Amino acid sequence: MTAKLTTVRSGALTTVQDAGRPGHAHLGVPRSGALDAPAMRLANRLLGNDPGAAVLETTLTGCALRPDRDVTVVVGGAPCPVTVDAGPVAWGAPVRVPAGSVLDVGAVTAGVRSYVAVAGGVAVEPVLGSRSTDLLSGLGPAPLRDGDVVAVGPPPRPVPPPVAAPWPGPPAELVLPVRPGPRTDWFSPAALRTLTSAAYRVSPHSNRIGLRTEGPPLERASTGELPSEGMVLGAVQVPPDGRPVIFLHDHPTTGGYPVVAVVPEPALAAAAQAAAGTPLRFTPA
Repeated sequence: MTAKLTTVRSGALTTVQDAGRPGHAHLGVPRSGALDAPAMRLANRLLGNDPGAAVLETTLTGCALRPDRDVTVVVGGAPCPVTVDAGPVAWGAPVRVPAGSVLDVGAVTAGVRSYVAVAGGVAVEPVLGSRSTDLLSGLGPAPLRDGDVVAVGPPPRPVPPPVAAPWPGPPAELVLPVRPGPRTDWFSPAALRTLTSAAYRVSPHSNRIGLRTEGPPLERASTGELPSEGMVLGAVQVPPDGRPVIFLHDHPTTGGYPVVAVVPEPALAAAAQAAAGTPLRFTPA
C-alpha cells in the first residue's frame, strides 16, 4: 500500500502539476504543467523521483497536508515557512513527515508559487499523458479543496542528496528577453521602441493563463481585426487596452489579438515567481 495525503488546508490555489501535456494544441488542449519547471525538477531530484513526477503547486498562501503513512517531501520554489505538527523543518531539502502528522506549507515570503514534491510523486489519474491541472480547459484533477485526498506513488530507492541545492531566488526585477512576433507589422515603430525601453510592472490580475502587465500601452498601426490564429507558450499578445500579456502554460491555443513578440521558454520560470508589482522590462533576445 502507498500513502495518501489528505488536504487539511487547500490555500488560495493548489493544483497538481507535472511536465504538462505538450503536443495537443491541434486539439485545442493547452500545455499546462508546472509554471516554474526548474523548481519542480529540482524538488523531484532531491527525492530521487523522475524529474517530471507530479507535484503540488501552491499559490501565495501554501497548503497543509496529512499523510496516512510516513512520507518524505521537499518544499521548494518560492521561499516559505514549513512546519510538521507546528515545529519548523527545512525548506528546500528532504523532510520526513510521520503518518498522521500535519505538513504545513506557509505563505510565501517572496515569489508566488511553492512546490510540494513527495517521494513517489503525486499519483492522480493521468489525462492525455499528464497529471496536470489545466485551469483553462478543465482537464486533469480539479484544484485541491479542504478534505480532498490524493494518492502517492511507490517511493523510489533512496538516493544521496546533492551537496547543495541551487534554488534561485524570486526576481526583484523581471527581465524578459523577446524575439519579434508574427504581427510586429501591426504596431507603430514607436510602439516597438516602447516595448523594449519602457518600464512595466506585473499586474495583480496575472494567473496561470497569462502574466498581465501595467505600463504604457502599445500603439497599433493597424486597427483591423485578426482571425483567430495559433498561440504558443511565451507569446506576448496585445489586447485592445494595449498592455502586453505574456502567455503562460494554461494559455489558449488560439487567439485573435496580435502577437508583438515571443518570450523564449527558459525565461518563463522567473515570470512564474514574479509577484504583483514586480518591475518588468522586455529586452531584445
